Amino acid sequence: MKQTTPLLHNQWVLITGASSGFGAAAARAFGAAGARLLLGARRVPLLEQVAAQARANGAPEVHFHALDVTQTDSVTQFMHWAGELIQGPQNPAGRLQVLVNNAGGALGLDTVAQGKDQDWEIMMQTNVLGVLRMTRAALPWLAHNAGATILNIGSYAGHTAYEGGAAYCAAKAGELQITRSLRLELLGTGIRVTTIDPGLAETEFSVVRFHGDQARADKVYEGMTPLSPEDIAETLVWVAGRPAHVNIDELLIKPVDQASMTKVNRRKPAS
Repeated sequence: MKQTTPLLHNQWVLITGASSGFGAAAARAFGAAGARLLLGARRVPLLEQVAAQARANGAPEVHFHALDVTQTDSVTQFMHWAGELIQGPQNPAGRLQVLVNNAGGALGLDTVAQGKDQDWEIMMQTNVLGVLRMTRAALPWLAHNAGATILNIGSYAGHTAYEGGAAYCAAKAGELQITRSLRLELLGTGIRVTTIDPGLAETEFSVVRFHGDQARADKVYEGMTPLSPEDIAETLVWVAGRPAHVNIDELLIKPVDQASMTKVNRRKPAS
């Protein structure tokens, strides 16, 4: 028998970047926990598929809308749409329980000397400014003193640097410091703030980073067992479902096969 999470049951959960990867898995997982979902991403046809999956998992209500976190107007329009659902005719005092700032990603693996402005700008816009824009827009809707949670998706890259990752590492370090600043700024409101920082996880991340080069992306995970989107989604639901007085500040999650950014256990293929 499917069990719901009491703190999330029938509560509104907003997820950005919900069309694939961690965001899509989070939609399915929060739906299974009994939450009502507000999903945003640029790829609306994929959002429609994710919404259907979340409903099939038991979500009592699922809505989706186009969202580009790199554009302030898009964020404003999205939150206007979301607000009308959160405070609908049946619940004029409705509030948002969980914000999942998931939209982000990496582009390229160039050194600083070879880096491209367009890649740098997109990484800063999505991973840093996108988190700031969405959080600013959503804060007025978050419930106070009732276990409401802001869940920011960071990265192991925000804790340590590696060659070719200067811009992405800087962007995720920025997300980490945004999370820490919010924790200070929101003290006393009852709003909880967490960063979930995965290591190697197999999603569209590497395909996007390498501009569609699937073979190169596959090499990233060759011979090891990476994290899955479901691993992270399960963690998000667990964090958001803690008692209202409990805040999980920072969670660094790596696969067993990854000891550091550059030290990874890779098994040889069976002969």
